Amino acid sequence: MRLILLGPPGAGKGTQAQRLVAKYGIVQLSTGDMLRAAVKAGTPVGKQVQDIMARGALCPDDLVVAIVGARIEEPDARKGFILDGFPRTVPQAAALDRLLADKKLNLDAVIELKVDEDALIRRIESRIAEMRARGEALREDDSPEVLHKRLKAFRELTAPLIAYYRDHGTLRSVDGMASIEEVAAQIERALPKEAPKQAPQQPSKPAARSAGSTGQMGAQMAAEIGKKSRTRTAKPRPGAAKPGRK
Repeated sequence: MRLILLGPPGAGKGTQAQRLVAKYGIVQLSTGDMLRAAVKAGTPVGKQVQDIMARGALCPDDLVVAIVGARIEEPDARKGFILDGFPRTVPQAAALDRLLADKKLNLDAVIELKVDEDALIRRIESRIAEMRARGEALREDDSPEVLHKRLKAFRELTAPLIAYYRDHGTLRSVDGMASIEEVAAQIERALPKEAPKQAPQQPSKPAARSAGSTGQMGAQMAAEIGKKSRTRTAKPRPGAAKPGRK
């Protein structure tokens, strides 16, 4: 099973992905986690993207497409995967389509977690305040200011993906403001009863074209992070049991 979870920051994509991983034995591929791992490790690419991530901006397409292309080749992703945080833009979605077509694969569904943005902001600001009160560590991008920038980026760049996947017939929408259990039940009902067969074989395009122009920096990213993320699945931060938290 191959899925995409769509929704703004804090919509609960990570929480729902973990449930799907446990139920179906597939892997969660979070580009955010893989990029943060590179930052924490202090790799050359990690240093390049650290400031971008801290500002809540989007990383270059060639980096993200390269890391995804390398990661889905790993043995643990053969049974299926959930993409969390990718694609973020329509050009990335088109690059993913080409990437999967070259590998003779199809997406089974794109799940949109619909949320009320004002309520989401209040929820996340409250969570951040609680974590600070408990003395828990926050990520660099855990701040109300960065959250507002990420939501703005989502509206401008990622929201058009909803129309893109609706036109492709793969979009399924659920109420992301419901409880964690109810959101999970809605997702289960939205999944196809039988996964579609693999795409018919087509002449393969050169790998560099199928994933967009990955370039030298993209290749470096795949080499540095592909191995580190082979067995990685995202773990919820403290407080993840709260409804809708990513």
